[in-house]
Amino acid sequence: MQEPRQELDASNGSNNGGRPRFVPVTALEDVQAVRCAEFHPHGKLYAVGSNSKTLRICSYPKLHDVREDHQTYQPTVLFKRTKHHKGSIYCLAWTPDGQLMATGSNDKTVKLMRFNADTSNLEGQEVELTMHDGTVRDLCFLEDTSNKSSLLISGGAGDCKIYVTDCATGTPFQALSGHSGHVLTLYNWGGAMFVSGSQDKTVRFWDLRTRGCVNMVTPATVPGSRVGSPVAALCVDPSGRLLVSGHEDSSCVLFDIRGGRTVQCFKPHAADIRSIRFSPSAYYLLTGGYDNKLVLTDLQGDLTMPLPSVVVAQHQDKVISGRWHPTEFSFLSTSADKTATLWALPPV
Repeated sequence: MQEPRQELDASNGSNNGGRPRFVPVTALEDVQAVRCAEFHPHGKLYAVGSNSKTLRICSYPKLHDVREDHQTYQPTVLFKRTKHHKGSIYCLAWTPDGQLMATGSNDKTVKLMRFNADTSNLEGQEVELTMHDGTVRDLCFLEDTSNKSSLLISGGAGDCKIYVTDCATGTPFQALSGHSGHVLTLYNWGGAMFVSGSQDKTVRFWDLRTRGCVNMVTPATVPGSRVGSPVAALCVDPSGRLLVSGHEDSSCVLFDIRGGRTVQCFKPHAADIRSIRFSPSAYYLLTGGYDNKLVLTDLQGDLTMPLPSVVVAQHQDKVISGRWHPTEFSFLSTSADKTATLWALPPV
C-alpha cells in the first residue's frame, strides 16, 4: 500500500468524497496512558512504551484485507517486559539498522538494549545511563560516519542539557548546553545533524562535526510578531530543506532551513500539538494533538498558501504521538486513552 499522491479534499465535510478514511486495524490496550510507539526500521514490528512502565514489541499485521467495516483487534505481542523502567516510558528509538533500541523515562534513566529481529527479543546485558537529572523526554540515534558507530542523543528536563552517548562503549561523552528550558523533542536527519525543541520556545540546530549549536530560531506563532510558544514536536523533511515545528499554542510552523525564514504558520489543532511527522514520501504531514485528533495536512502544493488539512483519526483522549510506517501508508498513534492504535487506508 504505497502512499497515494492525491490531493486532500478538505471542503466536503459529510460525504467523505476524496477524503482518506483511515480505519483502526489493531489497538493495544494498556492500564495507563501510552506515551510512545516506534516502528522497527524493517517495518515488520513496532515497540510500545507506556506509563505503566511496560515495554511491548508487537508484530505489524498484513493489511491487504482491511475493509471499511473492519473490526479492530488486539495486535500480536511478541515480547513484553513489565517494570522495564522504574517510571513511565516517555520515549523510545531504534538505530537505523534496527539492532539497538533505547528507552527514556521519568526515572531519569536511559536504557540501551540489543535487539534480535529474528527472535523479536532483547538480548544481552542492557546499559543503563544515569547522566540526566530529570525526565528523559526524547531520544534519537545518529550514525558516526567516521568510525561507523551509533551515537545516542537524549534530552529532557532537569539541567536541559542534551547528551551524546557512544553506543559501542555505553559512555556519554558530550553534554550540549544552550536550552534554558526543558528539551521536549529531538529529530535527526542527514547524518550528523539534529534539531531540538524546548520549553524555552526555541529550536536549536546541532552539528556533531562542529561539536555544537550551529543555529537557533524562535518560530513565531503569533502572526506579525516575534512571539513564540514552547516547541513540543519537530521534524525535518528528507531533503533537509523544511523544518516543521508543533507548539503548545496549537500552532504549526513551516520553516525554510536553507533560506532561514518562516514559510507559514497554521493551526491544524484546537490544543497543544504533541507530535509531528512527514509521511514516507513527504507528501503529507501527520500531526497529533491534545484535542484527541490526528490531522493530515497536504504539502504537495504551494507551501505559502493555506494548506488543506483533514482529521484522519481520533482517540477518546489526548493524542501523544503519531508515527508513520517506514514504507506503507499506515501509522501508529498513542494516547492518554490507554491505547496504541494502528491505522490504515482500506483499498479504494
